[in-house]
Amino acid sequence: MNEAEEFVSLINETSRHHCPSCSPRRKKSQEKTLSVTVEGGRKLYMCHHCGLTGKVEEKSLYEKHLDKAPVDEGVITPIPTQLKTDNDLIRRFFSLRGVTLDSLDDLPPMTTGTKYFNNLGEVEAIGFIYPDQAIKWRAIDHKAFTQDGAAQKFYGIESIQAGDERVIICEGEADCIALASIGVKAISVPNGAPQKVSNRKIDPEEDSKFHYVWEGRDILDKAERICIIPDRDEAGAALSEEIARRVGRAKCWKVELPSDCKDITDLLRERGADEVLSFIDNPAPFPLSGVYSASDYKEELLDTYAKGVGSGTSTGISKVDELFTIAEGQLSVVTGLPSSGKSEFIDQIMINLAKNHSWKFAVASFENPPHIHISKLAEKLVGKPYFEGSRARMSRSELNDAFDFIDKHFVFLESKDGNMPTVDSIIDRTKQAVYRLGCRGLVIDPYNYIEMESTEEHSSISKMLTLITSFCKAHSIHCWFVAHPAKMYPKEDGTYPVPKGMSISGSAAWFAKADLGVTVHRGDMGVEIHCWKSRFKWVGQQGMTTLGYDIPTGRYFDGTENEESGTDTLKVQAPPHWMDDFD
Repeated sequence: MNEAEEFVSLINETSRHHCPSCSPRRKKSQEKTLSVTVEGGRKLYMCHHCGLTGKVEEKSLYEKHLDKAPVDEGVITPIPTQLKTDNDLIRRFFSLRGVTLDSLDDLPPMTTGTKYFNNLGEVEAIGFIYPDQAIKWRAIDHKAFTQDGAAQKFYGIESIQAGDERVIICEGEADCIALASIGVKAISVPNGAPQKVSNRKIDPEEDSKFHYVWEGRDILDKAERICIIPDRDEAGAALSEEIARRVGRAKCWKVELPSDCKDITDLLRERGADEVLSFIDNPAPFPLSGVYSASDYKEELLDTYAKGVGSGTSTGISKVDELFTIAEGQLSVVTGLPSSGKSEFIDQIMINLAKNHSWKFAVASFENPPHIHISKLAEKLVGKPYFEGSRARMSRSELNDAFDFIDKHFVFLESKDGNMPTVDSIIDRTKQAVYRLGCRGLVIDPYNYIEMESTEEHSSISKMLTLITSFCKAHSIHCWFVAHPAKMYPKEDGTYPVPKGMSISGSAAWFAKADLGVTVHRGDMGVEIHCWKSRFKWVGQQGMTTLGYDIPTGRYFDGTENEESGTDTLKVQAPPHWMDDFD
């Protein structure tokens, strides 16, 4: 009995519950998506989010007594390897879809049997085997599906060798078999296309569903070309975008199906093997960020014509959003005088993006030991200080909740071998974070801890920024780069001027190559946030705003007006209810 069946077996009436399969991985973990229907001696269950389905038969007292055998706790029952295979049934399943299987040799593993499906009962089914992980079952004469175990790797990946020049990825197991039937080795994703899609991009909440990319990294890394064949719909486009973002767009190619074919199996049925081979052998290079044809923008063009120009993702601070927002694939250069609050400001934006939009981050913070950095992030989450002081500190329970949240949204790039980090080592480790977690943000704080290739500072900085920018565009990552200004001298009144892009030490490339340029500066009325460059007007504009800063918690906030006194005051906002949606 699997985890879901064990859970359902304890339920005695028709009701809705948290799904034991997908709830722990979702932001809205408290949403009850599992429907359980009790009918006589059996219980039927279905998750409306992940599609998990099945039934639990109520056993007689005699059968229950026979089951009372010693169980070794912690042992996971493997997917059975002794499975029957009815070749005629497999051929029938594919013939109904227009695919002829002359031979079943050298195909990815399959099995057959009878399975229970909601609204169908026990029917004949074909099972696609993920060795040691799962069997995904499809009804022979219907579109229903269910799953034993949990598939977490590409289907058919056992047939691919590390070092193969080309790796083909399609959307479903049946597509994978259809390609194999004409001699094309391919792999397919284990859980189909993402459900939450906007403008051909996945919702960051669905990042956890792409663990299979990390599992297949050895093969994907060594392949010279990744050829993606998504279904012809918005979800398929989003699937290919996310795989390309994680693997690297420069090595990805895409097969664009004709308008009358939903997937590659349709193309094989309607036009034959020669046409399929022609499409596969002539894919389109996956466009790099900033290198799109006009047709790639048609949907967005019509959308902005109807709704107006959009923007990047909100920083979570309304006054800052009036200056700039955050866009994937761009480079932010952040500067300011020492102790002006640059790092704390970036931490605040990261926490807001993680909390409000499920972003994940790779952090190379060379001046903050990771455990101290985690304590600062926790303060911004909880709204209470980490250390003892004038204000009540966070409880141990609040710290534990904050730590769990941070652990799911942040990884820290630390060189424990004593060697100075290089830009190549940072990119390599961040790429692993993108593969595994789907990271969308990178922080490098500050740049002068990175080992340069030469003593010529200007050219080294320019090359470093070029490498970082190219990497961010290829993987749709936003990078915040902290850079200190050159030595500055006070004005006649004793105050210091506000450093801008051309004030940064080492190279004019800091200004030239930044997509977004920001200065954090202590002013008389609060902390001044200056935007001195925004390459794209839909992301931001030049200007300045003033924020309040709460020292005990390290939080930035909008200044608000005190209605009673009529004077401008800095009001600390109440702790947000982020824990309400996080288990």
